[in-house]
Amino acid sequence: MNKSVGDSTQQAIKKRIIAKGRGQFVFLQDFSTIGTRNATKKAFQRLANDGFIMRIANGIYYYPRIDKELGFGVLQPSLSDVANAIAKRDKAVIIPTGPYALNMLGLSMQVPANAVYLTNGSPRRIHVGHGKGILFIHTSDNKMLAFRSQLMLLIVIAMREIGEKNITEEEIKTIKQHLQNVTHGDFEHDIRLAPVWVRNILLT
Repeated sequence: MNKSVGDSTQQAIKKRIIAKGRGQFVFLQDFSTIGTRNATKKAFQRLANDGFIMRIANGIYYYPRIDKELGFGVLQPSLSDVANAIAKRDKAVIIPTGPYALNMLGLSMQVPANAVYLTNGSPRRIHVGHGKGILFIHTSDNKMLAFRSQLMLLIVIAMREIGEKNITEEEIKTIKQHLQNVTHGDFEHDIRLAPVWVRNILLT
């Protein structure tokens, strides 16, 4: 490949990434119009090697935020951030499963090494870094996909994971604090989709 062609492809890609702003995910396939697949791939590899972007997984990169105020430097995206970026690109709905839902709501301090999501999109496994990954499992459960509020769905999934017999007053208190961020309209709609025992707790 001609070096000048490779350099121009890299500069064009870099310019477009900068325009997106920090904290954005970029996908190799979205830059196919800039150059050949080989030139684009090599440009991304060089930009990652230079530290301009971070390689998250095969074909997925991140233009990192940098914290200068507290001195944390480059901020790593979470598995949730990666999963949501993929879902947004694919125009798919994703639903975190039990253990990950508990962690996201602060009901468990354990951070699963692998994030598992139900989705109405394609099933796949994404390897992220060393020993981490995201698993998308296809579902056609219309009730799960019908929730208006992602937070309300997260609450219901977490409560189902804990179980009716095991949920504590402290956990219910935490859940109801999160519930304050669900709009009245969404709550009225989504509460009808929850199991009866979950409904009874959330309505008291």
